Amino acid sequence: MTISKVLSKLSMTALSAAFVIIGTTSNAQAAGLLLNGFGGDAGFGALALPRNDDGSSNELNLPFQINFFGNTFNNFYVNNNGNLTFRDPLSQFTPDPFPIANQPIIAPYWSDVDTRCLTCGEVYVASPNLDTVVVTWNNVGYFSSNSDRTNTFQTVLRNRNDTGVGNFDIEFRYNNLEWTTGDASGGVNGLGGTPAQAGFDAGDNLNFLTLPGSRTADVLNLQNTSNLPNPVPGLWSFAVRNGELPGATPANPLLPVVIDDAFNFDFNIADPTQPVFIDPPVAIGYDYIVDLGPNITSVILPTGIGDDLYDLYNFDTIANDFVDSGIDITGGFAFDFAPGGVDRFRILGIEPSAGLDPNDITAFVTGLTFTNAGQVQLRQIPISQNTTPTPVPEPTTILGSFVALGFGHKLHKMRSQSKNKAA
Repeated sequence: MTISKVLSKLSMTALSAAFVIIGTTSNAQAAGLLLNGFGGDAGFGALALPRNDDGSSNELNLPFQINFFGNTFNNFYVNNNGNLTFRDPLSQFTPDPFPIANQPIIAPYWSDVDTRCLTCGEVYVASPNLDTVVVTWNNVGYFSSNSDRTNTFQTVLRNRNDTGVGNFDIEFRYNNLEWTTGDASGGVNGLGGTPAQAGFDAGDNLNFLTLPGSRTADVLNLQNTSNLPNPVPGLWSFAVRNGELPGATPANPLLPVVIDDAFNFDFNIADPTQPVFIDPPVAIGYDYIVDLGPNITSVILPTGIGDDLYDLYNFDTIANDFVDSGIDITGGFAFDFAPGGVDRFRILGIEPSAGLDPNDITAFVTGLTFTNAGQVQLRQIPISQNTTPTPVPEPTTILGSFVALGFGHKLHKMRSQSKNKAA
């Protein structure tokens, strides 16, 4: 039976069947890692496609319209290899680095999934309500028909029309990751070769976001890490607002991976003159340190915090320490560093009386511009809230990825990889 015949009944009606009600404003941290209870043989809803290798669903209706970086979509495809696409189905099994042209994609775990093995699970799709779509890869194996290691993960799309037309949230939920690579992608026993990639890409060679460890063995760590202010291992959440990436505006800042009390960012600069807004929790100040990439050329600090005046400290290479520049920066105004920019600076002067909540993800949104385009790895290290400010000891640098290595341009199966298809 063909895939199109199997999925011919998966229309808006099926996708909007109300198995359980999940509100769009529900707390993801309290909802449990894997969303289920949607009916079907595994509790994850209807089969998206039969057991296969490199297959895709037919075109499915979204129960709500999304604005995905300037493109409006009402339909999508579920691809067996761990991703959703919006213009065409995608059979490619080895992930190319983002960005890829003309293929808008949301990829919780783009890899060579093979569900033909009798002891592994399958791929399901459900719409618990008209504001939610859940796609689940449940205990899926890897090519060629291997089930000695299996992965279980979900992607959830949530309608956020309450914040603007076409706005939506993307969630990636990793319950169990045991393998990274199929046999035809250079893998041996599910590891090595070219590992899986996670993230999303507008298909315009400009707007894309890649999760930490993608296309490396460290991609398995997605099940142990999170970008939530109060981390839930395995849960990642992103807000797409007004068709823009997180970090485009103060209202939708780029959130860090929190490791050892430091806030770690790894992102791509497409337009070095356009501010990128990042938001770690703070106490009375913090250090900004670029570990890789272009220098910082300007900073915009927030308003409404105490007297809106902040003390700028520059780094003295001879003293190997930050020293007071004697310059006060006013919140809301861009402060330009000297030509060539800086790779680090310190901000102090946040009054303890301001009472900033370290768990408030909108506590202290900062805008940064850079000398040129490219990948940036940046740490923000909070200053402890003592009478005499002293920096929190710097942890070993472990960088989270938010937009990094891209997907390439091969959108079809590479026969040269000699993938041996089973009958």
